[in-house]
Parts: sequence; structure tokens; C-alpha cells
Amino acid sequence: MPSPTISKKAKSSIHTDVPWSVLVLDDPVNLMSYVTIILKRVFGYSEERATTLMMEIHTSGRAIVWTGAKERAEFYVQQLHGSQLKSTMEKSV
Repeated sequence: MPSPTISKKAKSSIHTDVPWSVLVLDDPVNLMSYVTIILKRVFGYSEERATTLMMEIHTSGRAIVWTGAKERAEFYVQQLHGSQLKSTMEKSV
């Protein structure tokens, strides 16, 4: 008696890491100059870039400060929380 053949279907799933955005939210506690310093320290941004983002946070109430892989976004949010900045992350659209 011949043995039955078992065929396995190969999964054809494409794994794409959806980019995640790190957002910093405006708060009434931190000075604008402090927010600029933290953005420079955490992300390595220039004074001009950090100031532009800080002003967007101040005027709009929030700003996307970085976009990329989920693990890195989690790390950045942790760093920002450690510096007492309100921040969160969300999937980019």
C-alpha cells in the first residue's frame, strides 16, 4: 500500500513593517526652550529643525517628530517620557 502524500501549502505572506510615528504633545509645564533641547538630545536634530518642531507642537498642540520602525518608535517614546515630555506613537497612514 503506497503511503499518502502530504502537500504543504506555502504561506505567501508579505511582512511589511508599517511605519510608526512618534508624536510630541503640547503641555503647559515644559518651556519651549526645554522641548527644543530634548528634541536635539533624543533625535540628534539641528537647532533649526528642533525649533521648527517645537513651534509646531506649541501652535498645533502636537507634532510628528519621527517616523520609522515600531521598536525604534517605542524607544523614542520611552526617552521622551523619561524627559517628562508628553508623547505617544501611532501607525502612520
